Order: sequence, then structure tokens, then C-alpha cells
Amino acid sequence: MVTAIIHGFILAIGLILPLGAQNVFIFNQGANQPKYRYVLPAIITAGLSDSLLIIIAVVGVSIIIMSLPILQAIIYIVGLIFLMYMAWTIWHDKPSTDGEAQIMSPMKQVSFALSVSLLNPHAILDTIGVIGSSAALYSGSNKIAFTIACISVSWLWFFLLAILGKMVGSMIKPENY
Repeated sequence: MVTAIIHGFILAIGLILPLGAQNVFIFNQGANQPKYRYVLPAIITAGLSDSLLIIIAVVGVSIIIMSLPILQAIIYIVGLIFLMYMAWTIWHDKPSTDGEAQIMSPMKQVSFALSVSLLNPHAILDTIGVIGSSAALYSGSNKIAFTIACISVSWLWFFLLAILGKMVGSMIKPENY
């Protein structure tokens, strides 16, 4: 069981550390929100989304998806549309003229976190492809331990990322210059 926990922990760290759309969003929310507790909707949504993707992958949905080319194509097309939309919104986003970051409401945080978590092809491939195939090595309590380790890393990372964002955000406020 210890091997499954260590495997899940190290694998999840390796998959979650690269700064993708989801991580950048959580970090930015930590930096921009006036209080840490206002980042919780984004953290909880991202954590629940990752937990869902990991559980789906571990129970074997990844085997079904990877064996049906039409489902793979649909995932890739949805991911491409998502990435194009993200690029378009970033390209057309108007920067704040007063130097203050725009603060997202809890509902906007939830909807944006859902989109960068569940529509992100990077997250889907990581969970369905890598975590799902790695979970196939285990059964019973070892598979549960592997799954819990992966999910725990995800949650811990989001809380830590928001804390780091808060720390960096407090250092770069205009009044500090």
C-alpha cells in the first residue's frame, strides 16, 4: 500500500506542477482577492473538478475513452475549442487602467474554474491518460490509496498555490512602490 501511495503522490506532483490555465487562475485569484477566504470558491471548484476527473480515470473510464477513437476525437475537438476561446479572451481582454486587478465574484470564479478544470485538454489527458493507466496497476485497497494520494496532492497544491499568490500579490501592490 505504501508503494501505491508514494506512486500516486509523486505522479500527481509531476502532473500538477506545470503552470497551466488552472494553476495560473488559482494563483491569480490568490494574488487579486482582498482576503484569502475569497479565493475558496476557485480552490474548492478546482479541487472537486480534479477529484472527479481522477476518480473517473481510476474507475476505468479512461480505458473506454482511449479505446474509442470517436470519443478521443470529441475530447480533442472540445479541448481545441476551449484553448481557442481562452486565447481569444486573453487577446481581447482590456487591461485595468488604474493598476488594480479586477476581482471576480464567487460565481465567476466557480464558472471559470470549472472551464479551466473540466475543458482543459491538458488536465483531461493527464487524468484519463496518465493517472488512469497508472491506476490500472493496482486493485482493491492499493487502488484506493493511489487515488487518495493523487486527489490529496491536487487539493494541497491548490491551497498552496493560492497562498503563494496571496503572498506575491501583497508584495506587488502599487502602494508598496
